[in-house]
Amino acid sequence: MEVSTGYCTKTLVGHREWVRVAAVSPDGKLIASGSNDHTIRIWEIATKECKVELREHDHVVECVSWAPEGCTAHINEAIQAENPRAAKSDGPFLVSGSRDKTIKVYDVSTGSCIISLIGHDNWVRQAIFHPSGKMIVSCADDKTLRVWDFKNRRCTKTIAAHEHFVTCLDFHKSGPYVITGSVDQLCKVWECR
Repeated sequence: MEVSTGYCTKTLVGHREWVRVAAVSPDGKLIASGSNDHTIRIWEIATKECKVELREHDHVVECVSWAPEGCTAHINEAIQAENPRAAKSDGPFLVSGSRDKTIKVYDVSTGSCIISLIGHDNWVRQAIFHPSGKMIVSCADDKTLRVWDFKNRRCTKTIAAHEHFVTCLDFHKSGPYVITGSVDQLCKVWECR
């Protein structure tokens, strides 16, 4: 939208049901959108073209988040830990969470799911890469905050974060903290090193 006039400059058409989330890539060239149709679409902003449709989830996609540039080396380590012959990739990479209770990491350049994380007991509401690039942090309707070692594909920490569904999280931009929000009407600040 052009702010001064309110004019819509682009419309991206392709999802078959509600779009629940959209995120712009760090370089500003791509948009990832997640939908009730169980898919994630990657759009090229300049052309409005859907570059890839990711169909790995079995239920509604609740969240998508781009990997910061500092994650590339760690993600390549994780890929090669699983398959030593795998070629390194420059990405970009994307993490998603779904009502199917899973977290997925994608190499957007190839359209492939490279990591699946299973452990939440209810809908995953948010999953984001830690600023260090070494882990993923997620929250879900199982009332937990979880820390994932994606290289070894396992949950390393589960915190009973709230008394009700944990609906959102974000990292403090300059301190070692993660902030969660919940249906219990609370925001909490957690130390995360």
